[in-house]
Amino acid sequence: MTASTAADPPFRIAAALSRLGTETAFEVLARAHQLEATGRSILNLGIGQPDFTPAAHITEAAVKALRDGQHGYTPSPGILPLREAVAADLNGRHGVPVDPDHIVVVPGGKVTMAFAILMFGEAGAEILYPNPGFPIYESLIRFSGATPVPIRLHADLGFSFRAEEVLAQITPATRLIILNSPGNPTGGMTDDAELSALADGLTARPDIAILSDEIYSRLSFDGRPHRSLLATPALRDRVILLDGWSKTYAMTGWRLGYGVWPRALVPHATRLSVNIHSCVNAAAQYAGIAALIGPQTQVAEMAAAFQHRRDIAHDRLNRLPGVVCAKPRGAFYAFPSITGTGLDARTCQTRLLEEAGVATVAGTSFGAAGEGHIRLSTAASPSVIERAIDRMHGLLATA
Repeated sequence: MTASTAADPPFRIAAALSRLGTETAFEVLARAHQLEATGRSILNLGIGQPDFTPAAHITEAAVKALRDGQHGYTPSPGILPLREAVAADLNGRHGVPVDPDHIVVVPGGKVTMAFAILMFGEAGAEILYPNPGFPIYESLIRFSGATPVPIRLHADLGFSFRAEEVLAQITPATRLIILNSPGNPTGGMTDDAELSALADGLTARPDIAILSDEIYSRLSFDGRPHRSLLATPALRDRVILLDGWSKTYAMTGWRLGYGVWPRALVPHATRLSVNIHSCVNAAAQYAGIAALIGPQTQVAEMAAAFQHRRDIAHDRLNRLPGVVCAKPRGAFYAFPSITGTGLDARTCQTRLLEEAGVATVAGTSFGAAGEGHIRLSTAASPSVIERAIDRMHGLLATA
């Protein structure tokens, strides 16, 4: 009997694996590639990846590190010069001194996310997370055994939460609250007044930690400053900050991120690092230093380009029949309502890809509150965005 015809062995897989979800954006990408392989023209607004390349000095720093012999293990939390560079960057941008010993460098932002959820998630615990939100939040919460409690984001608040609603959801079982601003999939930013009200309300629960996902922190629009939770005094001693190089420096494939942890949690984050990945690629860490301390010209250019693309997408989407799009405040996504088209989110995603050749992601891929929406990545070029929305018009006009 050949391997191709043999029955699968009767493995007994851990039940927790059945609770892990995935990212639909990658499934859409795979289907888009299948269609392209048949000769179809596909315009991809599904995957959230900058269409820029890292600045030359970043790549050169990695090459130099390899040539200089940086091929070995590094300290598990990351090399000290990189952690010092991260601390200096955060202090420069937010006016908040950060101890480099509170920083743990990891292979991508998801690792900080996973560490935080695994630290607090177990049977009987509750973790609050944004909905619609990055799908891995809910996936990892369920995997940990904790109960996921969705925080509803409101389009009329720029896809921010309402503090009174969040505070009303807190129970004695609440261990962790996850916030994301600017946010995926909505492009929304947390309302300052609502954040202040939440901070005030949490003073009575010092045992609750906050994971602040700020991976898009350098991509805010219209001159609106990004407010880091590290700069919120009432929350500072319980904030876990998630950030990295993927979006800001177009380094998605380098897998380089970091967490800033409260002092009491640093040993736990370090122990998880030792057990799971040992350390981060050495050359990538030297590239990370170059990114932070080198010229920031490309960062500003990318942010301006993404704001311009946001404007194009926002204007054109609101001309589509049955579509209403709130104006994104940051990141590189649009999250239009499609309820006026008569299509549900999944059907809209499927028809746009299969019939119009436009890859988008159903809003339900980001939680139940995403029904009636689709997500478009505005990280594509302006011409691709314009052509894709023209194709969408052709489909929706006859839907």
